Amino acid sequence: MFVIFVFLLMIAVGCCTTDQNFEMKSVAAQQNVTLTCPRTFPHKANLFWIRIISGHQPEFLGGTYGFDYEGVHQTRHFTTKQEPGTFILYINQSQISDTGLYYCIGTETLEMTFVRGVFLKVKRPQSSISGIFQAPPSAAVHPGESVSLQCSVLSDSEKKTCSEDYRVHWFRAGSHQSHPDFIYTHGGNAECGNSSQKCFYSFSKKVSVSDAGTYYCAVAACGEVMFGNGAKLDIKEANTALYSLGAAFVATMIVSVCLIWTNDKKDYNDVKTVVMYSRMSKTSSKTRQQ
Repeated sequence: MFVIFVFLLMIAVGCCTTDQNFEMKSVAAQQNVTLTCPRTFPHKANLFWIRIISGHQPEFLGGTYGFDYEGVHQTRHFTTKQEPGTFILYINQSQISDTGLYYCIGTETLEMTFVRGVFLKVKRPQSSISGIFQAPPSAAVHPGESVSLQCSVLSDSEKKTCSEDYRVHWFRAGSHQSHPDFIYTHGGNAECGNSSQKCFYSFSKKVSVSDAGTYYCAVAACGEVMFGNGAKLDIKEANTALYSLGAAFVATMIVSVCLIWTNDKKDYNDVKTVVMYSRMSKTSSKTRQQ
């Protein structure tokens, strides 16, 4: 097996795309693929389909004889069999992991011949999502108030190659967090235009000081997740210093008014005492004169 592996690597390095025995093939995921190999060998020869994927050992996919043979080598994913003049490899619903080098090799006694090579690239299904945009709150938010965050999802149905409907999620990354926290998943409550090319998703909640952070809108579609630009939410705490200063000013004013009122009352009492004393003196004087 090691000898075969080295031999195939030498072939892979030596081949180029201009070689008539080597082909570059690109398909979409979930698409069925058929690779063909000409049967031009003597009856005593054998043909094999082998593939090499980065990080894995060479994988045997199936084999046949040089003469007409009706046998079929089949798994859930691969099928190899003879057809008139060819030895085919059929891949059922190709996957991203099927990307790699596929070789058809002929062997006779101790000789090995490279017959056909294909580099197969399986492309990821393309989502219709073309952009995700978020806007921060328009005004400062204080604890106890409600805030509404919006996420705009733009889509282009002409580019969509997968049938999966997307889902919208919200995450929050706090200032001291290494990983974002999952918050909410939307159902079907979106506001979309007539063409459904622009949909708005809103997320509302009553905030506290601990809710400060950056909120991300994430769209999961076609096996991948796309994030928005994020909306930073700042929570404005009450200014206790200002409140303390105001309370101190009010207290000072109350004390001042009390002092003024007390002093005025004392002065009034002093004047009243003097007047009464003066009247009493005059009355006593008149009495003595009589």
